[in-house]
Amino acid sequence: MGGLFGVFSNTDCVEDIFYGTDYHSHLGTKRGGLAVKNSGGFQRFIKDITTSQFRSKFDKDIKKMHGNKGIGVISDYEDQPLIISSRLGVFAISTVGKINNIDELASEALQNGTHFSVMHGGEINPTEMVATIISQAATFEEGIQKVQDMIDGSCTILILTDEGIYAARDSLGRTPLVIAEKPGSYAVAMETCAFPNLGFKITKYLGPGEIVFLGEKGLEQKVAPGSKLQICSFLWVYYGYPASSYEGINVESVRYKCGAYLRREDDLEIDLVAGIPDSGTAHGLGYANEAQIPYARPFVKYTPTWPRSFMPQEQSIRDIVAKMKLIPIKELIMNKRLLFCEDSIVRGTQLRRQVERLFESGAKEVHMRPACPPLVYGCKFLNFSRSRSELDLAGRWAIKELIGRDLENPAEYTNPESDTYKAMVNVIREKLHLTTLKYQRLENLVKAIGLPKDKLCTYCWDGVE
Repeated sequence: MGGLFGVFSNTDCVEDIFYGTDYHSHLGTKRGGLAVKNSGGFQRFIKDITTSQFRSKFDKDIKKMHGNKGIGVISDYEDQPLIISSRLGVFAISTVGKINNIDELASEALQNGTHFSVMHGGEINPTEMVATIISQAATFEEGIQKVQDMIDGSCTILILTDEGIYAARDSLGRTPLVIAEKPGSYAVAMETCAFPNLGFKITKYLGPGEIVFLGEKGLEQKVAPGSKLQICSFLWVYYGYPASSYEGINVESVRYKCGAYLRREDDLEIDLVAGIPDSGTAHGLGYANEAQIPYARPFVKYTPTWPRSFMPQEQSIRDIVAKMKLIPIKELIMNKRLLFCEDSIVRGTQLRRQVERLFESGAKEVHMRPACPPLVYGCKFLNFSRSRSELDLAGRWAIKELIGRDLENPAEYTNPESDTYKAMVNVIREKLHLTTLKYQRLENLVKAIGLPKDKLCTYCWDGVE
């Protein structure tokens, strides 16, 4: 997915940029980058963070950096920030989102004489594509609006110029941007958890398509927000950090509510409730509190050296990471009826191996309660499962196993009251070797978040745009 952070200050702000960006590390896997502007020009560093934490890669570089304004980024796969020389002047740019029509946009640009650098695998850097479109406009705000009009997908942007920082939320607000301030400084972040320890107080949640500028005059609105909001629901379920809030709604509190709703649809007799660490933990606590059943940790996570198992692109690497980082505690498993809450079941491959390990450790029963509905549509708006076929999603391979083929629009499998839905879930249950499997109902997830459904993107579960 990726994360963004920026600061404009009356004094040197490199330390704030460094730590503020680091608080977004859970949102990306491949690249980390920092750029600052000072009297000598732009300074930039980009590092590979595939196997090492952002902090450990940049702790020496920040000693060479100085400036009163800058941006940082955590990225899934492309180098950022980029430094661009254009008719608008020199600027640094970082983006988060997904451009589905990038090949068409690039083809048109190439015919007009534009050239692009090529990333590994022959792909064009999406941030470079965005910068190219912006550079053709008369102003930055006009260029940003042109990007939002031209792309199919989603794009949230930070632009660092000589004068300050442009912050632009994507046109439907699928990803968040939040402004905070402290005496002499303004900051912009995707994750509000970056603010408290740096002394910033939240002052504004940007609306969909809104563009603001942080500079000498403070916060200036350049383009007012649009009326339609479609923020990604999965931020609360999985992606978001527990201490963060989106639209003023805290992630951890939503996860407790998700767990409580799961229990209200359940009457199982079990011995222990647990969460698949880490993001399933809060869902599990919510379930246990509602059920008044003990919460325990039959699996503990060894985190110092292992990245997120969900994110690596190669299945073999994901499997190794999933196995090595989760350690079973036999004393809490033997002869127990266990219920696990999980944020979601994306592919299910790793979960099946974890369930097998539980039974090998003596579990009597293993029940699973995902905090969201089955994933049956691939995300069109964020890099939620990049370079993966929809057929990798648990709901889709289960449908194919049922009927022998894929469906272009599996809408009939999204209604929890239908026989087709129940059959799909049972295929997943059997494949994962679970005693029972019961997913969150979409209406309960919406209630847990607390926003109207029409302000949430729920495409991956119900196919509704």
